[in-house]
Amino acid sequence: MKHLINIFLIVVSVGILFTSCDLDAPSQSAAEGSVVLSVEALAEGAVMGIHQSFGETNSYRGRFLPYYGINSDVEWINGINPSQLNDAGKYEISTYATTPGNTQMNTDNNAWAKFYEGIERANKAIEGLRAYGNIEDNPQMAQLLGEALTLRAVIYLDLVKAWGDVPARFEPITTETLYLPKSDRDLIYKQLLNDLEEAEDLVAWPNETGITSSTERVNKAFVKGMMARIALYASGYSQRADGVRRSNDPDLSVEKMYTLAKEKSLEIINSGSNTLGSFEQNFKLLCKDDVKAGKESIWEIPFSAGRGRVLFTLGVQHRAIDQYTGQNRGGTNGPLPYLFYDYDVDDVRRDITCVPYEWSNSNPSRQQLRNIGNWSFGKLRYEWMDRYVTSTNDDGINWQYMRLADIYLMAAEAINELEGPSAAAAYLRPILDRALPSAKVNTYMASVTTSKDTFFNAIVDQRALEFAGESLRKADLIRWNLLKTKLDEAKVKMTQLINREGPYANLPEKLYHKIADDNETLIIYGLNHGDTDEIGESLNYESSTVWFNPDRLSQDLINSLYQNNPDENQFWPIWQTFIDSSNGKLTN
Repeated sequence: MKHLINIFLIVVSVGILFTSCDLDAPSQSAAEGSVVLSVEALAEGAVMGIHQSFGETNSYRGRFLPYYGINSDVEWINGINPSQLNDAGKYEISTYATTPGNTQMNTDNNAWAKFYEGIERANKAIEGLRAYGNIEDNPQMAQLLGEALTLRAVIYLDLVKAWGDVPARFEPITTETLYLPKSDRDLIYKQLLNDLEEAEDLVAWPNETGITSSTERVNKAFVKGMMARIALYASGYSQRADGVRRSNDPDLSVEKMYTLAKEKSLEIINSGSNTLGSFEQNFKLLCKDDVKAGKESIWEIPFSAGRGRVLFTLGVQHRAIDQYTGQNRGGTNGPLPYLFYDYDVDDVRRDITCVPYEWSNSNPSRQQLRNIGNWSFGKLRYEWMDRYVTSTNDDGINWQYMRLADIYLMAAEAINELEGPSAAAAYLRPILDRALPSAKVNTYMASVTTSKDTFFNAIVDQRALEFAGESLRKADLIRWNLLKTKLDEAKVKMTQLINREGPYANLPEKLYHKIADDNETLIIYGLNHGDTDEIGESLNYESSTVWFNPDRLSQDLINSLYQNNPDENQFWPIWQTFIDSSNGKLTN
């Protein structure tokens, strides 16, 4: 895919007006559409052009992915200065206090604009493929139509997640539709489900064709997974004009939508198109640019080697250009300080997800301890890459948009809602089987299958432990109507942690650490429940007396998890530049 996006440049030279919004030349655009979208190679380039809108500077690459999902009860932006929350756009947007003039977002080339640019490109491709693609007799063209429909659904779902009600544009722009008001999100959800119902019959399963042998291309498993995800969002809670509630549309009822989520999730699982494998290996393959379909990764937003700030935002921080990377980046966002301690000590996800170290300001570099308020996510690491990154900011790692673990947990949630925990247990267990020893899995499963509510709470917990750092949590909390509840719980947990009270009372006062014989790896004692200062001191390691220093996790910092009531600020405002240019159609 990294080279296929370049095909878009060829398409631009053939049909520049086709991908533009030249509203004064519809006949010329249509003529060029008939050329571009009747030739398979050029049609593929037009569909790949949709991806260009994902990768542009202030689109998914540099604005949406770093900021949507932050802050939740497991993720936050590192380095918040509680005294400057209203002075920096990145803090404002992370702490539920975003204004239409936000300095990170209020530009005419930002995520809102680029999302609608991608939608317009998709609309033109869909219209042209239907008119000129000979879809009934050409499976390759059918695949491209299915991809365009699905990519448009991805963008629209993220628009609704971030902004709530937004303008619905499902046809190419005309002079009559240049300015549109917002549409009810329920209408958009239903359109997306209809589009994906069409798309699932057009695209192939992973590895069924050459095109779907890559996780960078849309496949049938991803289309079905998107239907399940949209169904759960559409039937869930969200902030509306009259408060936080579920949809009143009978087509989006819990029973109908959870039935759809169950159906589509099970179709993926039962197809055998993808396999779970190990938790760690999934992320190592992502860092190694392994895009072979059929493993845990179902679909990824593809970034070329010189695009994408995934490691920049969510990787383990490197303080210097060193033996692993030409970037001194990483660690922008990280796990909340208590998250590491909430994993079972034997949970393999813990040490992969939550990393208390960074790489030093030297070359060669080595691991050094960070502070308790500034953990890194460890799912993405420069040191796992096969490429040496030379770009200043961009690393080219794909964004893993959906993986098979999500399908299993959506199935478990939907089946529990419809049938109860006994039927749902089989779909939670595989996620635990690869994370914990079998005896602990058996004990846990026995405790959480006692009731529907208990099992639901287990789903809430396991989705936190499984997907921390993957920007799924905020939307999950919103649809469960748990956003403020869980953020308040997070504040309590961080306060207990820094005081070593409650569930964190059995932690030692200090951490004890040394560098291993490889002169790179940091060995740490004192992070596990039950570790003691007596044993730590006996190891003759260097000790850190500031790990539980309240200055590193102050009450002001804890309280900065949110500034305003999250349940009244679930969505971003439309940025002022788009309000001003909407001819009075858009308001906040």
